[in-house]
Amino acid sequence: MISLSIYIAIGSAMARTAKVARTTKETSITVEIALDGSGKGSAQTGVPFFDHMLDHLRVHSMIDMTVNAKGDVEVDAHHTVEDVGLCLGKAISDALGEKKGITRYGAASIPMNEALAEASLDISGRPFVVFQSPKLAGKVGEFDVELAEEFIRALANTAGLTIHMYVRGGTNLHHIVEATFKALARALGEALRPDARLGGAIPSTKAVL
Repeated sequence: MISLSIYIAIGSAMARTAKVARTTKETSITVEIALDGSGKGSAQTGVPFFDHMLDHLRVHSMIDMTVNAKGDVEVDAHHTVEDVGLCLGKAISDALGEKKGITRYGAASIPMNEALAEASLDISGRPFVVFQSPKLAGKVGEFDVELAEEFIRALANTAGLTIHMYVRGGTNLHHIVEATFKALARALGEALRPDARLGGAIPSTKAVL
């Protein structure tokens, strides 16, 4: 339960950058991003496997991203993972501004050895997640694999994303979660990409997203 929440956000519509800081009694998080980057940055959350997944998200989306988080990981990693998702989603929303000229939609199907994950994404302004997978239970390191879905839901809620995620197969938990983050990254990177054909227009018949 979040009892205190403070957001500080600085964004630039031209540079498509943002910085978000959020503090609660459970976590203290800062996220800094540049959407038109090359995948540079780092993640330090106190949950090593989650840092590894954030590295995949950064590299395969081509978003420059620096994440620093301190949370009550002695309880478990849930608060930290969810709150990083909330902060990253807000940073993406702030960096996008009015969403002028973006591709808007993205999709990816990513294999990781025996695992296969598919993501379809719409920068819709309407948070919605469909996450279909065989029951994920267990840990990779200190990371509870069920938290992959919690991260995606938190990200969608503050970024205003519609995300459909399907794990088509897999037996190794590391492979399943890694394929999931890579598919999310590729779909997100595609959707965020400017489309020169739009001439800066918002890609919606409503002219607003």
